Amino acid sequence: MNWIHEVFITHSALQAVIILSIICAVGLALGKVRILGVSLGATFVFFMGIVAGHLGITIDEGVLYYVESFGLVLFIFTLGLQVGPGFFSSFRKGGVTLNLLGLGVVLLGTLMAILASYITGMSVADMIGVLCGAVTNTPALGAAQQALKQVGLPSSSLALGCAVTYPLGVVGVILALAVMRSVLYGKRIPESSADDNDETFVAEFKVLNPAIFGKTLLEVNRVSGREFVVSRLWRGDSACSPASDTVLESGDHLLVVTSEKDAENLALLFGEQVHDVDWNKKDIDWNSIDRELVSSRILITKTEWNGKKLGSLKLRRKYGVNTTRIYRSGVQLLARPGLRLQIGDRLTVVGEARAVEQVEKLLGNAVQNLNEPNLIGVFIGMSIGLILGAIPIMIPGMSVPVKLGLAGGPVIVGILIGTFGPRLHMVTYVTRSANLMLRSLGLSLYLACLGLDAGGQFFDVVIRPEGALWVLIGFLFTILPVFIVGFIGLKVLKIDFATMSGALCGSMANPMALNYSNESLESDVPSAGYATVYPFSMFARLIIVQVVILLFMS
Repeated sequence: MNWIHEVFITHSALQAVIILSIICAVGLALGKVRILGVSLGATFVFFMGIVAGHLGITIDEGVLYYVESFGLVLFIFTLGLQVGPGFFSSFRKGGVTLNLLGLGVVLLGTLMAILASYITGMSVADMIGVLCGAVTNTPALGAAQQALKQVGLPSSSLALGCAVTYPLGVVGVILALAVMRSVLYGKRIPESSADDNDETFVAEFKVLNPAIFGKTLLEVNRVSGREFVVSRLWRGDSACSPASDTVLESGDHLLVVTSEKDAENLALLFGEQVHDVDWNKKDIDWNSIDRELVSSRILITKTEWNGKKLGSLKLRRKYGVNTTRIYRSGVQLLARPGLRLQIGDRLTVVGEARAVEQVEKLLGNAVQNLNEPNLIGVFIGMSIGLILGAIPIMIPGMSVPVKLGLAGGPVIVGILIGTFGPRLHMVTYVTRSANLMLRSLGLSLYLACLGLDAGGQFFDVVIRPEGALWVLIGFLFTILPVFIVGFIGLKVLKIDFATMSGALCGSMANPMALNYSNESLESDVPSAGYATVYPFSMFARLIIVQVVILLFMS
């Protein structure tokens, strides 16, 4: 039976792959189990690694460090790609306020960790580990580990602190939101006042306003102060896809794509809104509306259009078609001329059948091209991110230069490529399933190695008074920032509860708490708050934990 010993015990590349694969498989399977509606997901891989480490299972240290580092870089970079497209746009309008509140949660938790270090006499590194678990933020844990390795200090206590406090960190945000809602609102479910929705709204209008009779659509658009696209114009028994120089006449019916908040103003502009048909139903057969026009969703798969502005294609002038909507990452966007296109965008085009076919050939519309993984951009991006992370940055008052490291460099490059890549004509498109696959693979490998490395000491720490103190402190790290910032947002800034709860979940990087908010409020508004705050809060934590460790531990 020597082969069994060689496969499972003797250190080798084969043994490392087998052990890590088993840990990941079992951890991911158990992570799907829900207890009181809450599951830990991929984080259960972390705890399976701890169990394996406690049982004395080990792998080669060099292999362990390599796989842990590669998993972290892969996860962090693809995370940056995911949040990149919405990173800078999250600061528009009310997003600035929400992101400042999210930053308040991050800074408050960090200050509490530093204060707890002075009060308890424990190291700042230990408290940062406790904080990472309390806010369920494994990327921040990875960044903190890299900072400790940079100054030559062991990082095992970080993983221990994170593992001890993580479970309560998951449920702590949910508990804080439930208590806050009960205390501030009682049994009444607060309604959301959020109405800033970028998604499109389709409405039919009848031209009855004498002020626009004889005016072209371009002239009407200029005086309206609103953004809209006219998809169809019905005049008597005929239908057409109007151009900017189409002259409006009394009694014309217009099918307009705009935002829901602008529909009322457009009704005043055109004359009246017609409510005979609900044009926003999902089951509408657009091609059966009239015989003259067809509507088609065309997929951009040709790289030459990546990063080009929609207006530069001149689809209306060359082909006589109107582009009404653009589907990107599950969201419908209004087809503005200045909107930059990306590989993977789906354009809703209305026009004559032959013209629509010509536009399909122009843009590509080849789904199979997108099914091929675009790994060149991933590897180039990770390389640039690692080079950026290795550059020393001198900060006055610090004896050791700061490096963005394996976590900070790739996430910055991922965000920048995800945001500006198309403008530089870089093909950054990765299907959502492919991005999720890469992220899950990287995170699972990282957590398995992290748990395996910390497992030998985990249970010894838990049974000591020090472990119980970590749990108590971590619970305070979870609920106090949520309570304080939540109260400011709800009572001082008068933000609606649904949006604020999503923002708090985003600042704590807690998707389980977001699921609770969505289900308990029976609304998707918390998801919008989460998406607004999550990218910047994640980035802030990655940088702040490194600065704190280098400032206090170097």
